[in-house]
Amino acid sequence: MTLGVLAVLAMLFVMFSGFWTDWLWYRSVHFSSVFTTTLWTKIGLFFAFGIVMAIAVGINVWLAHRLRPPLSAMSTEQQSLDRYRMGIAPFKKWALVAVTAVIGLIAGASASGEWRTWLQWVNGVPFGTTDPQFHKDVSFYAFDLPWYRFLLSFGFACVVLSLVAAALTHYLYGGLRLTSPGSRATAAATGHLSVLLGLFVSLKAVAYWLDRYGLAVKSSGLKSADNWTGLRYVDANAYLPAKTILFFIAAICAVLFFATLWRRTWQLPVIGFGLMVLSAVLIGGLYPAIVQKFQVQPNEQAKEAPYIEKNIKATRDAYDIRDSDVTSYKGNYKPTSDEDSQRLRDDADTVASMRLLDPNVVSPAFQQQQQVRSYYQFPSTLDVDRYKDKDGKEQDTVIGLRELNLAGIPERNWINDHFKYTHGYGAVTAKGTEIADGGGPQYTESDLPSKGQLPPHEQRVYYGEKTTQYSIVGGPQKELDYSDDSGEKSYRYQGKSGVSLSNPINRAAYAVAFGEPQILYSGAIGDGSRILYNRTPKERVESVAPWLTIDGDAYPAVIDGRIQWIVDAYTTSNGYPYASRTTLGDSTADSLTNGQRAVVAQQNQVNYIRNSVKATVDAYDGTVKLYQWDTKDPVLKTWMKAFPGTVEKKGDISPDLLAHLRYPQDLFKVQRQLLTTYHVTDPGTFYTGSERWQIPSDPTTKSGNAVPPYYLSMKMPGQKQQAFSLTTTFTPNKKDNLGAFMAVDADATSNDYGKIRLLKLPAQTPVPGPQLAQSKFNSDPTIANELNILKKFGDSEIEYGNLLTVPLDEGLLYVEPVYLRGANTNYPLLKKVLVSYGDSKPVLENSLKDALDVVFGKKAPTTGSEPPPGGGQTGEQPPPSGQTVQQALSDAEKAYDDGEKARVAGDWGAYGDAQKRLKAALDRAAKASEKGGKSGS
Repeated sequence: MTLGVLAVLAMLFVMFSGFWTDWLWYRSVHFSSVFTTTLWTKIGLFFAFGIVMAIAVGINVWLAHRLRPPLSAMSTEQQSLDRYRMGIAPFKKWALVAVTAVIGLIAGASASGEWRTWLQWVNGVPFGTTDPQFHKDVSFYAFDLPWYRFLLSFGFACVVLSLVAAALTHYLYGGLRLTSPGSRATAAATGHLSVLLGLFVSLKAVAYWLDRYGLAVKSSGLKSADNWTGLRYVDANAYLPAKTILFFIAAICAVLFFATLWRRTWQLPVIGFGLMVLSAVLIGGLYPAIVQKFQVQPNEQAKEAPYIEKNIKATRDAYDIRDSDVTSYKGNYKPTSDEDSQRLRDDADTVASMRLLDPNVVSPAFQQQQQVRSYYQFPSTLDVDRYKDKDGKEQDTVIGLRELNLAGIPERNWINDHFKYTHGYGAVTAKGTEIADGGGPQYTESDLPSKGQLPPHEQRVYYGEKTTQYSIVGGPQKELDYSDDSGEKSYRYQGKSGVSLSNPINRAAYAVAFGEPQILYSGAIGDGSRILYNRTPKERVESVAPWLTIDGDAYPAVIDGRIQWIVDAYTTSNGYPYASRTTLGDSTADSLTNGQRAVVAQQNQVNYIRNSVKATVDAYDGTVKLYQWDTKDPVLKTWMKAFPGTVEKKGDISPDLLAHLRYPQDLFKVQRQLLTTYHVTDPGTFYTGSERWQIPSDPTTKSGNAVPPYYLSMKMPGQKQQAFSLTTTFTPNKKDNLGAFMAVDADATSNDYGKIRLLKLPAQTPVPGPQLAQSKFNSDPTIANELNILKKFGDSEIEYGNLLTVPLDEGLLYVEPVYLRGANTNYPLLKKVLVSYGDSKPVLENSLKDALDVVFGKKAPTTGSEPPPGGGQTGEQPPPSGQTVQQALSDAEKAYDDGEKARVAGDWGAYGDAQKRLKAALDRAAKASEKGGKSGS
């Protein structure tokens, strides 16, 4: 008995620990109202529906027992049942309580999972838009219909369980007889079960009526749209009238079942039920198939045109792409004179700030040059933001935080993992458009502690994308702050984040919740100790706002003296009538998507999405703030009613924060996926699919996944100046030439923020898409020869950066940085830049300036050509005539070694001179190789 009591108490404490730690965490982030609202809603639904189910089943069992016949027929069947009746007689009440309690618990647990549906139904706000078929507000489909369907499914479950329980009770006590002679059921049992069957058929009638509205949000396949949603011709002209007819048939059948209370025979109800089933097959199945076969298929395009038009309008509204600005663009402009070429060259300098520093490639360079200690790390993909330089000019900037890396701790133990190594330190930034001598990042904020162009700010990073472990701070055990030449610096956390462990109950609860007994008795925990957990930005936002879908890419920014993680969050719905659905996991995936950058979705299938919330998470104290961004979104207004006080007004966003907000990538990727089909607004063209686009695969990787969108400051046709934009490309379906270019104004301070611009190229345009552009670079003999020489030198590897596409004066400019990862280094250095424009010969040069000069004819190419007399800009003597490839490579190897020695010594003047000699030697090797190839042929 003692062991049993202790076991029960232990289980109760485990359950209490989970509940108690959750409550403490929500209270620590000042979102306790989210916890309490969610908890009380779940409890209310659990008890309300659990009690209803238990009472319904219990009453029907009690009634069946009360209506039992006074005497059982003397038959073999009844004699065998007597043993069960006698065995259960002493425990009838307890058995009834136990059965109904179990059923009630299951029903209550199922109902509590519908807390989101309940809150949306109770707090629903009108959309102000009606569907074209039933003329009901969209809120009916988004908020009301899901709740009605839940009630209907609960009603079916309730009736079916009651029917089964009542039938078994009637059978046990003789009200139903299967083998006994005479009547198979008593009049009382007949009446009781008939009423239950009547309720079942009544619910079926309600289901038929709701199915009529469900047609507006029903998904089906169409030739030109796989995720088509809404009514089609056969739905409006066959299924809709069929559902209405079946509603009336089911209602009449239900009346016949209820009439059995007086007629005491099942003859008419059974006939009626059979007719209802036959009608469901003929009217609900066969008739629509006939209409589809003989009316729709012979002239499907004309029949479906009105419904396609409704679907196009609803889809473009639901995904906020209705105002996409589509303009024609030639894409194949050719300069006609030297003056024309010079104009293009001048325009190339102003049309975009070409970001050569690829945040997807240079993370190893940050890691190698700025990691400083092994217990720090940078994310594999860095972020792009905008900061002002020392002259006050805004520039595209690549940024990464130096976060904690537990795997790099010199000695792993519980104290080191959770008490000493608790936080990262400092932000590191580099110019996106400039490269340092040698090809590395041009840092604007670096070293430890970080210093540079960023304003003074708190540099400690307690909350970050890589910070997944818990830490205990603020107590007797001091933390390692950072290390420099003078040794380790200690620190004690000063923030108010986390949960206090000064209370022994809290310590016991966390010891159980985290499965770590040392939390309960460790001497490293004392007054002031606080436990930090749930430390990734997306995790914190998702926890305090469980009704939001979280963008996959949280990014850091220095704002008002603090490092803040900015998290974009979406409101979604799966109930927008006529709007086609998309799968978030698929539409947001690209070549860069991994577990860290995946969208956190409450529901994966959606047909409505808005970037309604901008959230911030303080990297030092973990403070979470939610800001209303889309002030018109009815879904957000609904959730703000359900959770009042959790979302701050848009006007509370500080100017400093506003300057760093940007258009979110996952929303952009969803919109571009929809625009592959829904850029077409003509129903006929939509049906044929002749202008359908596709998202090209990333040519710089071998994954075959979609090309990621790129942030870029650029000037679209019609714009007077550059704007921070998010860009992508499209190709025609199953083709590799360019079909369109898409850009959205991503600067939150701009009046045009969120404006989508599409440049549509002619159907037969010769302009290559990303794959063809990459092939053009790779297949050029001069470029291939130069790259091969680079790869052979020092057994190096070539890595391609982001292939940028930029519209330039009715043509398209492709720019791609080329990185070299040497055998002696574990990070890439930018060595070359590839550029092509229209039909011009692609060029490979040392800098973007040189490449643009060459591609527009301002200067001769240096790749594959002899250096000018006197060595040109390198300042070296002309090489001896007849120099072989091997001799040139020997000179290059010596220059490389000299450069590495100079870099280690910090002699950047000598390093730059060595790089120039290295380049000149490689050029000579390329020329010698080219000559050798010609003579050999």
